[in-house]
Amino acid sequence: MAFTKIYTEHKERIDTAIVMLAAIILIGIFNNFALIWATLGVIYVVAFREANALFEVEKNSNVLFAVALWIAAFFYPKADDLFLISALILAAIYVYDPQREFRSYLGFLYPTAGMLFMLTLYADYGIYAIFWMIMIIAGTDIGAYAVGKSIGKTKFSPTSPNKTLEGVLGGIAIGSLFGLAVGAGDYGFWLALVISAATAAISVFGDLFESYLKRQADVKDSGNFLPGHGGALDRIDGYLFGAIMMVVLLRGLA
Repeated sequence: MAFTKIYTEHKERIDTAIVMLAAIILIGIFNNFALIWATLGVIYVVAFREANALFEVEKNSNVLFAVALWIAAFFYPKADDLFLISALILAAIYVYDPQREFRSYLGFLYPTAGMLFMLTLYADYGIYAIFWMIMIIAGTDIGAYAVGKSIGKTKFSPTSPNKTLEGVLGGIAIGSLFGLAVGAGDYGFWLALVISAATAAISVFGDLFESYLKRQADVKDSGNFLPGHGGALDRIDGYLFGAIMMVVLLRGLA
């Protein structure tokens, strides 16, 4: 009966979550670069437009450049390098033409960096690394919610008043354990723990960063792309920071 009541009260959110989980499982089973590139590309374009809205710039600002960049990422072997090149190109354009609104440059950087690093994580380290990242960040979210609701008392940051220090620390601990369980077999205990803990910690600030943008824009959600869940950015905010951390640490330490 309790489950029925919960489902009835949160039907739209739960249905969307089931569809997302099924899609993730199917994509993981097929494990095809073109499919994952296309899926991440759709998410990227939606998130890109949401980011522009949060930065209060035109929805179409730089969107054609972003699409061209993602197409190039299908062919270029190091997608994260394309981010650096594109950031330099846009910086040159904005310096050359100071009439352009600089906020649209910030709207380009976020979420472009995280999405290109996410594609790089898959291209360089495979579907298992994506699964590893998902387990870390999902564990962090679940742990933060559970610990925060049960024993959370100390406010973590004015940026996100509902977060507690206890919840954040509990989330990082649980996310680290989830990540350790997945990564230890391939990377050893200590390396898996370091990467998992660092990814879990930075994902908290990925979530906090989007919360800051939403507070600045005075909106509850980044969009309505996912019924019951809000926008694309609302679901991937932690992953945008987490993917960068994982790629950098895997390259430097593994």
